Amino acid sequence: MAIARFPVVVLDCPDPKTLAEFYSALLEWKIERNDDDWWSVRAEYGDSLAFQKVDSYRAPQWPGQDVPQQMHLDVVVEDLDTAEAAVLELGATKHEHQPGTTFRVFLDPAGHPLCLCLD
Repeated sequence: MAIARFPVVVLDCPDPKTLAEFYSALLEWKIERNDDDWWSVRAEYGDSLAFQKVDSYRAPQWPGQDVPQQMHLDVVVEDLDTAEAAVLELGATKHEHQPGTTFRVFLDPAGHPLCLCLD
């Protein structure tokens, strides 16, 4: 018997509302506001991401580890070019270091590494 239904990944950030709006648009998930310091997005089937405000937040530095990334999200897409245009329009930044050909690395609005990966 499972102790929990599903894990929630929580990302530290300076502005949880902005990050919730970004991931809501990217994943087409519903935004939920818990309070000014905690926002989340949830899929219809239950998966979710949450965003908590950290006043002293420092964005990860990737690929270096002076400020470690600690984790990153991989988002599976059907077409890298189409997905890249969409994620840039939403406010992501394409990272200058691109170590592969079947995925592309971006930074979300708070600086977390985010990979778009071919399905």
